[in-house]
Amino acid sequence: MKEILDAIQSQDSTAADIAALPIPESYRAITVHKDETEMFTGLATRDKDPRKSLHLDEVPVPELGPGEALVAVMASSVNYNSVWTSIFEPLSTFGFLERYGKVSELTKRHDLPYHVIGSDLAGVVLRTGPGVNAWRPGDEVVAHCLSVELESSDGHNDTMLDPEQRIWGFETNFGGLAEIALVKSNQLMPKPAHLSWEEAAAPGLVNSTAYRQLVSRNGAGMKQGDNVLIWGASGGLGSYATQFALAGGATPICVVSSPEKADICRAMGAEAVIDRNAEGYRFWKDEHTQDPKEWKRFGKRIRELTGGEDIDIVFEHPGRETFGASVYVTRKGGTITTCASTSGYMHEYDNRYLWMSLKRIIGSHFANYREAWEANRLIAKGKIHPTLSKVYSLEETGQAAYDVHRNLHQGKVGVLALAPREGLGVRDHELRAQHLDAINRFRNI
Repeated sequence: MKEILDAIQSQDSTAADIAALPIPESYRAITVHKDETEMFTGLATRDKDPRKSLHLDEVPVPELGPGEALVAVMASSVNYNSVWTSIFEPLSTFGFLERYGKVSELTKRHDLPYHVIGSDLAGVVLRTGPGVNAWRPGDEVVAHCLSVELESSDGHNDTMLDPEQRIWGFETNFGGLAEIALVKSNQLMPKPAHLSWEEAAAPGLVNSTAYRQLVSRNGAGMKQGDNVLIWGASGGLGSYATQFALAGGATPICVVSSPEKADICRAMGAEAVIDRNAEGYRFWKDEHTQDPKEWKRFGKRIRELTGGEDIDIVFEHPGRETFGASVYVTRKGGTITTCASTSGYMHEYDNRYLWMSLKRIIGSHFANYREAWEANRLIAKGKIHPTLSKVYSLEETGQAAYDVHRNLHQGKVGVLALAPREGLGVRDHELRAQHLDAINRFRNI
């Protein structure tokens, strides 16, 4: 791996030099183990500790197939799906790998007793398989996490509708929290030149997810002047939704849980911020009963911030805890877009406020190829910025996942893989200088 890293860091290396590098037989990767899937049985979700289940292992380099690429991973990041994988909730990911392994002779590689996780990367192409023409060794790339087969007509209008759609590094093996990753070549996108490796790795999954959910016609189709309620507005998803709202001429109403997170939203440019803990919102009286009076109090507070207007779009991802309130506060004819459900998947709401007011609920999951490319293009142009707050080494990934699990982080948490330190990989220093404060916004809290 040292020879690969030296070549990547050398200013004299050519594509031919990278192509000539020998591929090692093995590499270091963050894994979960199939024989440990019951290790947290009986524990509450909060008490399940990713530091106990995530391992740094030496694993064999997978066979490279047609339409695929091996990428030297300089940096990655932790998403909530990494947490789900690490605590084996809502179910073990090994079921995903077993099913994928039955698709073809080539996909059998993914069905292993260990799972290399991670759905983001920034790095350098090392090898490409047969049929890959758009990318070559030495290309600096980021990867989105949509893996599809596209053998069904269903996926050709919107690749997210492919029956074999999967999230790379979560529902497939050989993910990005590693020194080498295996991706399909159509996952690759140009690395934003003004960002370091760890900054470029951070937006991927959450940026594309927020783009589809809020901006795309497949999601809410946000327009200028919309009032957008954003739950967890300083978090991994919400911080990008806040930026998209501001960049698109909408008004974000940012819901956060602390004064520090409120300050981050204001630093991004948001003016309407609700600290739900400080204002004491309790949408559930008990485990089984919601409190409509709290929905109404919440709606009144929103109108105070919007000049009397209701919400056009709700950017929903907490799920069970907030969904009843989200449906209630949306204006007549408005839209609730939902993904993730980090507080619980079984949503409950009063359907009278949905059906009689002609509101819509739209399910949104990651992004198709075009949406991921457009979201990355906005990063590359300096219109949307990384929300990286802290960076860990590959050895410390368990702690990074623990921080995300316990909501001890802001924005995104990065992980260095092959990159020996932070700040490397910047190519366009002029563009970076124009946006340095915004790039570091989450680092300066």
